[in-house]
Amino acid sequence: MSQIQWPELVIFVLLFALVTVLGFVASRWKAGETLDHLDEWGLGGRKFGSWITWFLIGGDLYTAYTFVAVPALLFGAGAMGFFALPYTIIAYPIVFLPLLRLWSVSRSHGYVTPADFVKGRYGSPLLATLVAVTGIVATMPYIALQLVGLESVLRTLGFNAGGFLGHLPLLIAFIILAVYTYQSGLRAPALIAFVKDILIYIVILAAVVYLPSKLGGWESIFDKADAKFDATPSAADGIFLNANNQLQYATLAFGSALALFLYPHSVTGVLASRGRNVIKRNMSALPAYSLLLGLLALLGFAAIAAGTKAITNQATGRPDGNTIIPQLFADQFPSWFTGIAFAAIGIGALVPAAIMSIAAANLWTRNVYKEFLKKDATPKQEAKQAKLASLIVKFGAVAFILFIDPQFSIDLQLIGGVIILQTLPAVALSLYTRWFHIWGLVSGWVVGMGWGMILLYDIPNPATGKAHFGGSALPLDKLNLFGWQPFAGSQVQIYVGVVALAANLLVAVLVTLVARRLKVANGTDQTDNADYHVDEGDKNLRAVGVH
Repeated sequence: MSQIQWPELVIFVLLFALVTVLGFVASRWKAGETLDHLDEWGLGGRKFGSWITWFLIGGDLYTAYTFVAVPALLFGAGAMGFFALPYTIIAYPIVFLPLLRLWSVSRSHGYVTPADFVKGRYGSPLLATLVAVTGIVATMPYIALQLVGLESVLRTLGFNAGGFLGHLPLLIAFIILAVYTYQSGLRAPALIAFVKDILIYIVILAAVVYLPSKLGGWESIFDKADAKFDATPSAADGIFLNANNQLQYATLAFGSALALFLYPHSVTGVLASRGRNVIKRNMSALPAYSLLLGLLALLGFAAIAAGTKAITNQATGRPDGNTIIPQLFADQFPSWFTGIAFAAIGIGALVPAAIMSIAAANLWTRNVYKEFLKKDATPKQEAKQAKLASLIVKFGAVAFILFIDPQFSIDLQLIGGVIILQTLPAVALSLYTRWFHIWGLVSGWVVGMGWGMILLYDIPNPATGKAHFGGSALPLDKLNLFGWQPFAGSQVQIYVGVVALAANLLVAVLVTLVARRLKVANGTDQTDNADYHVDEGDKNLRAVGVH
């Protein structure tokens, strides 16, 4: 155990205690008749307005890991880390109209998960199960990454012992999170998101004003960052992109934007909204977080100029790159402000972790438990099952950190983006057309998922000594189509997720053409065109909480 930073720890604990109280109080905030229904426990009664939704979705998408990893990536790799900025800008125009349709059809039929919609659209338990399992698998490492972000703060506070003792504060924090999420459902992270986002805005805006004045201005900061990268052997590092990583940058940003609202936790925040106008306002206003993210990313270069050093993880004996930003605050700011910054990042782990665990629990309950284990489950039994599942998901994420190298969780999250993209044809495209055949979508999923995993398996990471699953940047030279290498010798890189999605779509189209030619049955569509346009206040709109 390193020396405890007591002033910072006291402020951190006080603010953590505040959000804990809010988490328990949330069960009575905007409460419905009962929490024993997924509409109430898992979607907050489907009645969140513009401000609540803005804080909820923002708190969900801009996570603790984002606040430590993005600037840490700029610190280590330079301009490539800025991919998060265009990705979070272009995501909202892309999803603006599809999310309106998804909200309407879900509100009309009482769908709680994306897999519910797919089941209603195609009447296929197989396809719906594939979407549900994909969502759960892609979400689990994402939750684990929130722990990585929280642990970076705890390590900077002085909790840096190896073994179980070093993880004990993290375990305590997540036990508290698990209890109030179990009690309050989605209302807990929705209420806590107000505190988290306000703290984050205060901390980042103060940092981007104060740090440049202390470090000689932005010109000096960029000059020192440029000098550092010029002295490194890797041509991929630098404050500018190069000819080999520009395509990777563009496809990673585009692919990540497509994937963002396919994640179950993103859909959960949207479906909890009161109406279509709420979603419209949020898709217009959420890019304000991207401005914050851009300012935050620059702190990676500020850390270079300040000479910040990563803390050595006593459990692994290696420097923990995720501690760069917490350590920057500890080195450059007074203790009281550093405590606030640490609390902002720590609380920033709780909000998305809670929403993600709820989303995964909803998928398990509606699309596995109810579909295969207890078809006649009552709303109360569904809610009970979801609460229990949310606990299992959270402690499964803790197990990632306790028993697996955290770096492996980071690699899994890169894989998670490739995985969740394979649900785009079944979920996003099906909001507009039912042209694709069930077996086309299933075949496309299998091919996209399989090829994506094969490509990821063959990517090494020399920096960490990994021979496989070392990242998501694929040199075009490695693209091999049954022995044919269309880009032999090219070192230009591309994002694996986009390549796998292209294969998915191609196979889905070809199999659909064959199935239509053979006149294979394509399931039953429970939706009609009007369902995709309903809004709050519409006559005969399905009541919330109806089984």
